Amino acid sequence: MSFTDPIADMLTRIRNAVLAGHAQVAMPNSKIKVEIAKILKDEGFLEGYEVVDGELEVQKVLRVKLKYVGERRQRRAVLSGLERVSKPGRRIYTKKTDIPWVLSGIGVAIISTPKGVMTGVRARQLGVGGEIICKVW
Repeated sequence: MSFTDPIADMLTRIRNAVLAGHAQVAMPNSKIKVEIAKILKDEGFLEGYEVVDGELEVQKVLRVKLKYVGERRQRRAVLSGLERVSKPGRRIYTKKTDIPWVLSGIGVAIISTPKGVMTGVRARQLGVGGEIICKVW
């Protein structure tokens, strides 16, 4: 199955799994999806992730473990929002001085730069701009 926007598919799968209260979600693997999952884990939005062989052994699968806080009845997801910014039909780029703040620093902007995929804070430190992939809070 081919997708027009695999990153938007990843974010939608995570958003739907959080709303349904699932412990983990699986999706087709790619390098950029692993980098995004790594950033989300490092920022504390995800419990973890792993790349495993698929059932048909055609393509590997990225399995993301979602993070929740609280007891069983009052359990809430740490991840409350995901928004795709740059889309295949309209790419959004930013200079190093115009990197957006997400909810005044509570959230994270994930940016694809010439030095790799990183958070907006890290891109500011390195002094690079790039394509704004998504915003997470």
